[in-house]
Amino acid sequence: MRLSHLFFKTLRETPADADTVSHELLVRSGMIAQLIAGGYSYMPLAQRSISKIENIIRSEMNKCGGQEITMPVLQPVEIWQKSGRDKAFGKNLLTLIDRKERRLVLGPTHEEVVTDLASRFVQSYRDLPFALYQIQTKFRDEARPRAGLIRVREFTMKDMYSFHASQESLDQTYEQVKQAYMNIYQRCGLKAIMIDADSGAIGGKASHEFMLVADSGEDSVLQCTSCNYAANSEKATFAKTKNADKILLPMQEIATPKQKTIEEIASFLKIPADKILKTVLYIADGQLVMALVRGDYEINEIKLKNTLKAVDLRPASDEELRAKGLSAGYIGPSGLKNIRIVADDSVQNNVNLVSGANKEGFHLLNTNIGRDYQTEIVTDIALAQQGYMCPHCDGIFSLVKGIEVGHIFKLGTYISDALNATFTDEEGLNRPIIMGCYGIGVGRLLAAAIEQHHDDSGIIWPMAIAPYQVIITPLYGNDKQAINDVTEQLYKELVDNGIETLLDDRLESAGVKFNDADLLGIPLRITIGKKGVVEGICEIKMRTDKETAKIPFKEALAYVQKTITYNL
Repeated sequence: MRLSHLFFKTLRETPADADTVSHELLVRSGMIAQLIAGGYSYMPLAQRSISKIENIIRSEMNKCGGQEITMPVLQPVEIWQKSGRDKAFGKNLLTLIDRKERRLVLGPTHEEVVTDLASRFVQSYRDLPFALYQIQTKFRDEARPRAGLIRVREFTMKDMYSFHASQESLDQTYEQVKQAYMNIYQRCGLKAIMIDADSGAIGGKASHEFMLVADSGEDSVLQCTSCNYAANSEKATFAKTKNADKILLPMQEIATPKQKTIEEIASFLKIPADKILKTVLYIADGQLVMALVRGDYEINEIKLKNTLKAVDLRPASDEELRAKGLSAGYIGPSGLKNIRIVADDSVQNNVNLVSGANKEGFHLLNTNIGRDYQTEIVTDIALAQQGYMCPHCDGIFSLVKGIEVGHIFKLGTYISDALNATFTDEEGLNRPIIMGCYGIGVGRLLAAAIEQHHDDSGIIWPMAIAPYQVIITPLYGNDKQAINDVTEQLYKELVDNGIETLLDDRLESAGVKFNDADLLGIPLRITIGKKGVVEGICEIKMRTDKETAKIPFKEALAYVQKTITYNL
């Protein structure tokens, strides 16, 4: 491809709305163009990289036994209502009304559709297992689209769904897909880690995310310094310590004038924060809920929301507390009635904690779960943080930022139960199909690759997903004909040998050409100048290297082929 014919335009200035490196570089390099908030056109260069990523994904999914299909973007809302996920997705579910006044969904994912499809063909255990996948446009009505292709309203996603007669069969496929995902990232030239993850609105039991580590990542990943445990902070568990008290002391009221926060109470009573009960009030789907955790921990609202199976969760306002006769800073579980209480297991494992007395200016010493108050649920709702102890060994957590580029789930029978997708087992009994779900955001992966591979000059594409492998930059000067003859001959030789080559045939200065080549991030740059033509050499440079190799023209093809092979 000749650069003079390429549909693109580079920008020198940083776009005003760019809030990540990938967003800035994708726009500046002319790879994407915004139409609406969260909606972008992929320009020719980006589309070439997208196609390469998709082909790598197809290759690995096919090795797992996946069969590619295409399902409708338009979906009837009724199947979402059957699964209950219309409420779980909330306002992110983009809907419309057709001319027959029928409500439709623009699919953010296809679990319901593929389950309905499978149920039409599966009758007995002999029809199982199998896996179906597609690379399809998806829609989510994000409240705040940001970061270019990282968080958008319209996006391309690979989603695969597997169907099984037994948990063992699902487990086997799940492990195969895990490895396939790591293969995909490795083949794309990217470094990814697999972590334990929250299943969110998808549902299911086991869940893993694949993260590209990047400083600009929107996800916090906790990694153990001693073992292989890693998890999203929304999901991570940690080893919680216990206090030394063994005897339950009598509860008593104590005046704590103007002492409201954990820090103020700890200082006033001269006790550590882990001897205090932290109480936070939430509104979960319109209902007041009290969450309890040890004073030195924070509540993980994702864990709490999942525990309550709530669609909407938010902190209660001061007005809502006053309406219940409660005063912020002095609230505790003792003596309260008609309020759901969820306690972290750290509360159950520690005794004689200080809590609010539900009385302005007073707290209670030595409150104990089970004796002084009852809870509806005791479970893990604490937020794991950097420096906390690993639950599997003596290591501690370190924190890294990551960008999610893949998510897999063991759905089990969550969707098949709701949509009555069943099969007849070997004993003639009717059973729900057991399912797995496996997703990769293709555009997000493209952007994440740039977040992981760039410098101050622009993109640094891994060879496997670069839009072109080579860019030739002839410096025409005053002797254009001689340089052009050599350039055209080398360009033809590379193209004829299947090397993806971009020729910068524009009549621009060396500075402009070099700057654009660096911005576009093409892995190999071949420079042809007047002196090189006289000496019979060209200069070949990897985008990642500072040094340039001077290679005779007759050896250039072999050198390029060897370099490309080495970097794939």
